[in-house]
Amino acid sequence: MPEQEKSHRLGPVQLAPSILPRHAATFLFSAFFSIALVTFVSIGQAYILNENLKIPVSEQGTISGDLVFWTEVVTLLFFVPAGVLMDRIGRKQVFSAGFILLAIAYGLYPTASSVGELTAFRVIYALGIVAVTGALSTIMVDYPAERSRGKLIAITGFLNGLGIVVLNQFFGALPHRLTATGMSGSDAGLYTHLGIAAVALLSAAVVGVGLKSGTPVRKEERPPLKKLLGSGISYMKNPRILLSYAAAFVARGDQSIIGTFLPLWGTTAGIAMGMEPAEAVKKGTLIFIISQAAALCWAPVIGPVIDRMNRVSALVLCMFLASAGYLSLGLIGNPHEPFSLLFFILLGIGQISSFLGAQSLIGQEAPKAERGSVIGMFNISGAVGILIITSTGGRLFDGMSPKAPFLVVGAINMLVMIGGIFVRLYAPGKAAGGEA
Repeated sequence: MPEQEKSHRLGPVQLAPSILPRHAATFLFSAFFSIALVTFVSIGQAYILNENLKIPVSEQGTISGDLVFWTEVVTLLFFVPAGVLMDRIGRKQVFSAGFILLAIAYGLYPTASSVGELTAFRVIYALGIVAVTGALSTIMVDYPAERSRGKLIAITGFLNGLGIVVLNQFFGALPHRLTATGMSGSDAGLYTHLGIAAVALLSAAVVGVGLKSGTPVRKEERPPLKKLLGSGISYMKNPRILLSYAAAFVARGDQSIIGTFLPLWGTTAGIAMGMEPAEAVKKGTLIFIISQAAALCWAPVIGPVIDRMNRVSALVLCMFLASAGYLSLGLIGNPHEPFSLLFFILLGIGQISSFLGAQSLIGQEAPKAERGSVIGMFNISGAVGILIITSTGGRLFDGMSPKAPFLVVGAINMLVMIGGIFVRLYAPGKAAGGEA
């Protein structure tokens, strides 16, 4: 069998033809660092709003929501061009560039002297998000054989969660440790962000060397540029792709929503209890870490279940779990009470379930030659969801309750679950594990 047609394995995962174990191992490295680097912005931002800019707690929800709003405006504009670029020149160049942009943004973030400057740096960060999350999603579709798709997505979700726990726990607590040695609060924030920037640069180097070059199809098989630009919309006639876009509206942005409002909730609640900013950020980070640790433990459970189910049925199950997790936060009083931990665990289970369910369905349905473009539209749908939820959620956070953004997401998950039931009845698609 020619080398390019061989099918290799990495542990329990059967890889697509021409994907080598070293390519897959590099992808798993990127899975550990990518989402962790994306989500740290809210933890670091909570510290900067309090320590550097001295923003009143009553205004921080609105400012945080506005910063996410501008992030999503940028992602809406650039997800499809990034997807087209990945379909034309390859995944790894875009992935590596995304990590470099994140490094630049984190290096600049603690130098902001106003909310306006913070917004400008957030735009650079947003461009990094487009490249990193777009490439991560596309490669996650490229690399597994169909019968192992759920397994690789689950391992990816596990590593996403582990990276979030490890990096955010370490760097989230770092300002507190540095100030305890006598360092000023602003310097502690600066060195913390420079550390995160260094990790992003290391990740850029690793993916630039270790991922597979090129695209999944030969140059002569690539669709024309005009077709690629319209692929994401034209494939909406497939009800399962349309459903996956609806799922992405809420699921693809779950980590950003949790990353934005969960640390902020814990931080503002801690300050209201009389904690210093560094201590409050540490406590707020712990709440976030608990939810991600739950996601970490749940991913290996739900992944094999997805591989044994029709992908639409799996999505319905995952949306049910997500809806239950988000809506359960309505029962929380003080987020620092020990009893509240149960609900943050349910939140983590729901968040990872919706992510894995949506990714498994789009992974099955996205056509090989136009994956980057179709997944670009998938990510745009997620960006629209983040934009709408966070722009309103930040104001609800300040004016009504810190729980409001989560309750809105829970309700949307329930609507997508109902839509999934209709698709399962009338356009179910392949049986479990069916090859493309």
